Amino acid sequence: QAQLVQSGGGSVQAGGSLRLSCIVSGYPYSMHYMAWFRQAPGSERQGLASIKSVDYTDYTYYADSVKGRFTISADNAKNTLYLQMNNLRPEDTGMYYCAAEGRSEGGTWYLFGGIGFGYWGQGTQVTVSS
Repeated sequence: QAQLVQSGGGSVQAGGSLRLSCIVSGYPYSMHYMAWFRQAPGSERQGLASIKSVDYTDYTYYADSVKGRFTISADNAKNTLYLQMNNLRPEDTGMYYCAAEGRSEGGTWYLFGGIGFGYWGQGTQVTVSS
């Protein structure tokens, strides 16, 4: 069974940077899409960035709201997904989740970039103050 364990996050002032990590186990990590989502209070969970590594090439996709500021990357040897967040804004505040492609029975499922994500990390809070 897929397990996604997140670390990183915290509080930062606007313009600052943070990096999130997500260690993946029990899942064919290198064969599927991985992604990061954000959920602000009272809002739906939104996709931010996705990645799939094929033959040593990373295919990435970003939401317009984070393009040029956030970078998704993966270390396949460590089964670890990263999200580097630069030039953070107060509107980036929310709970961040790493996600893996697929659908788990009875679990939450969201589409991003035409791909469905149904395996989730535990979430980590990011707070950006002005």
